[in-house]
Amino acid sequence: MTALLEIKQNIKKFYGQYEVYILPVLKFILAFVYFLWINSNMGYMKQLDNIFVILILALVCSILPTSVMLFIGFVLMIGHCYAVSMEVAGFMLVLVLFMMILFLRFSGSQNLAMILTPLSFGYSVPALLPIGSGLLGSALSSLPAGCGVVIYYFIRFVHTQSAALSDPDTEIAAKIKLLSDGLVQNWAMWITVVAFVAVVLLVNLLRTRSFDYAWRIAIIAGGVTYILVILAGDFCFDVTVSMVPMIISTVISVLIGFVMEFLVFGGDYSRTERLEYEDDEYYYYVKAVPKAVVATSERSIKKINAEPVREEKKKEESVLSYNRKDKKEKLSERKEQKTVQKPGKFSESTVIETPKEVDEIDFEKQLEESLKDL
Repeated sequence: MTALLEIKQNIKKFYGQYEVYILPVLKFILAFVYFLWINSNMGYMKQLDNIFVILILALVCSILPTSVMLFIGFVLMIGHCYAVSMEVAGFMLVLVLFMMILFLRFSGSQNLAMILTPLSFGYSVPALLPIGSGLLGSALSSLPAGCGVVIYYFIRFVHTQSAALSDPDTEIAAKIKLLSDGLVQNWAMWITVVAFVAVVLLVNLLRTRSFDYAWRIAIIAGGVTYILVILAGDFCFDVTVSMVPMIISTVISVLIGFVMEFLVFGGDYSRTERLEYEDDEYYYYVKAVPKAVVATSERSIKKINAEPVREEKKKEESVLSYNRKDKKEKLSERKEQKTVQKPGKFSESTVIETPKEVDEIDFEKQLEESLKDL
């Protein structure tokens, strides 16, 4: 468990550091897979059924909001329907406008569920979408999830009836009646819509409660509800459902839901604290559930470089040599002072000449003598 918590914390840390780069890459991958699924299930217009067109559109969606991805997906669907017949394209356009006006404008940021719904059917884990939407989204995500189910079954119907719908001899009224009957009387689609909406609402309701292990209980309840609703539709409306693959896919969806709960929530209910306090107007009853974390050890590498030691040694040696030079100079000065001049050699001597004293002149006596002579 400790290793899993360390992996979780490392993933969160990595995503937090490089979110600016990771998010466009994830949007590019999602758009590429979504557009590729549309072309693989429709692919009637050859100009749109091109890998380079998908790559360009996915690159555009990677730097734009998610609503642009949804809009481009609708354009691709309408374009492929137009290649079948103009009536199919018109019916698809009316259906998309009906969904956008009545449902999708209320869900806003939850419309990503409409993109993921066909992909969940494509990868044979349909129960994962309502369970994940209930855990990570709000109750409004049931609207795009239900609309995504309708789009998925309509694309399947067009794929199976493409020969009759593309026949130019068939009248317009007959084509429109065929499309409307295929949509309205498709009981498997409506049962799946009810199952998706019920699971999203139930999972979101249980997940937001304050009792212990609410997320895990919500996941299990969502999986059981999905199976029960599909079974009830099978008995009531005589809809043929392959039970074993459906149960296996639901169990896989529940297991993936547990992984999502560990990565997103991961509360440690063994250390739950309940707090009570009040102010002048309210009483507060707070339940604090700490997240399960583990202290990660940070490794620091210290480099030992020998160059500073060598520089210090050089400085010490230079100081010692400088001190030795000073001592030698002082000793040489003392020797010069004590040296005696040898005979036969002249030594320079400094002669200090004292200036002769100037006699002071008595001007008064001289003046008296000069007056006596007169």
